[in-house]
Amino acid sequence: MTIGLLHMDFGIPGSRSLKDKRRAMNSLKERLRNRFNCSVAEKDSEEKWARARLAACVISNDAAHVHEQLMEIVRYCSGDHAVELMDYSIETF
Repeated sequence: MTIGLLHMDFGIPGSRSLKDKRRAMNSLKERLRNRFNCSVAEKDSEEKWARARLAACVISNDAAHVHEQLMEIVRYCSGDHAVELMDYSIETF
């Protein structure tokens, strides 16, 4: 069994408050859960309204599938207009 963990750092250019940030992040988290059937949580930067960090987790028996799924999530987030993907890292266990 392979566990893949994806850390993503975002800038939120349209955010003027924590409420704006929460709206953008909750929307993105829900879309990721529905589209990729992965676990998603916001971590760190909770108090910064123009920055966010999300972690996504995928589990499978096939390591190649885990890596491909995480890269699909990165591509999806790169195309989102409400947020700007600034950096990401992938860990597998």
